[in-house]
Amino acid sequence: MKSQRLFEIVTFVNRRKFCSMAELIAHFKVSPATLNRDLTELAGKERLRKVRGGVEAIDTSDDSADKVAFPFAHYRSRLGFNVAAKSQVAGRALSEIQDGDIIFLDSSTTVYQLARQLQASSFVNLTIITNSLLIIQEFPLFPPHYFLVALGGGYDLQLNAFLGKITLSELEMTAVTRAFVSALGVTSDGVYSRHENHALFLGRVVEKARESILLVTSDKIGKSGLFKIAEPAAFARIVSEEGVVPRL
Repeated sequence: MKSQRLFEIVTFVNRRKFCSMAELIAHFKVSPATLNRDLTELAGKERLRKVRGGVEAIDTSDDSADKVAFPFAHYRSRLGFNVAAKSQVAGRALSEIQDGDIIFLDSSTTVYQLARQLQASSFVNLTIITNSLLIIQEFPLFPPHYFLVALGGGYDLQLNAFLGKITLSELEMTAVTRAFVSALGVTSDGVYSRHENHALFLGRVVEKARESILLVTSDKIGKSGLFKIAEPAAFARIVSEEGVVPRL
């Protein structure tokens, strides 16, 4: 039974790249002492790495040229980058959501952390609209009464998301109470993406939503990009780590 649990812990962490202690205790229904012993054993065997606030996956795959060239590797690496800061931003954004909301979650790895926290939330009524393949795939982990609207279209491998004319047309059929969006960077001149179709799509999301909230870690503040999503003024709030006041 213990060996099965250890295997499941490694699988769970590998899928999510980073897990807090609270998430693991809730998911595996074990005591903090038991979990700590399990994690210490797994860390000793180099199956995962203990870090401040939780554990993170160890990439054991090879570094072949094919893997480096494969576009999805970029998205996968972003999932494991700056996770603690992204989780903190997501936790602050979670307080913006109210019962009955119809929220849009974009395909960024920062907003994915918000999606993960929503998996453990307890809203009575919540609808989630997304073009993120990862959030769609993980929707069975959300409370069973939450409702999902999955936007389809052309699949973008780098962003692990659906984009294009079909995605835009499906978006037009929805109403959005609050949109949660991240970006490559934000300056006083704009909020930016490096992908043209991505910028066009998120720009339309911001226009449609009753309220849009920008989630950015501090390393993205003051950073520009090629394609503008919207003006900073189009967002009701910019949420970053605690103590960080975006000065644009």
